[in-house]
Amino acid sequence: MSIITETTRLVIREFTREDAQAVYDFNAPEAVNRYTGDVGCCNSLEDALSIIENIWLTEYAQFGFGRWAVVLKETGKVIGFCGFKHEPRLMGVDIGYRFHPDYWGQGIATEANLACFAYARTNMALVEVFGEVVTENIDSIKVIKKLGMEFVKQYQQDGYNIAQYKVLL
Repeated sequence: MSIITETTRLVIREFTREDAQAVYDFNAPEAVNRYTGDVGCCNSLEDALSIIENIWLTEYAQFGFGRWAVVLKETGKVIGFCGFKHEPRLMGVDIGYRFHPDYWGQGIATEANLACFAYARTNMALVEVFGEVVTENIDSIKVIKKLGMEFVKQYQQDGYNIAQYKVLL
């Protein structure tokens, strides 16, 4: 397991196959995926393991980065993910985050992603990072803005209004 960075409350590290239960747990509540387009993608431990193996571990090998596990230091529990994703549709990299609802409203998404930006500035060759959010997801838009990201445009996709933001690193 490779640790990427840490904050006062969090360890941000690569996912391992042993995280399948945690991945299932933070994806299972319906509210978590309401605005992501991922509803129904993680309905079992097998689905969670497939996400880890076929997406995240593959991206680490291919790009050297991907979505990373966010571990609460106090408990050692994986509570969600944050980090970067190579996104051909954007011709760039986006930042993303997802946490179990028990950890919403505590500043964890902002803390974790600011740590990712700090890591990227010193360890990655990224010039800009995009963030996309469904316009109805007001709390996620607040996080994007706290990260210092600036509005670029709005568009429709799959029946959703999407707001695109960008930050230069």
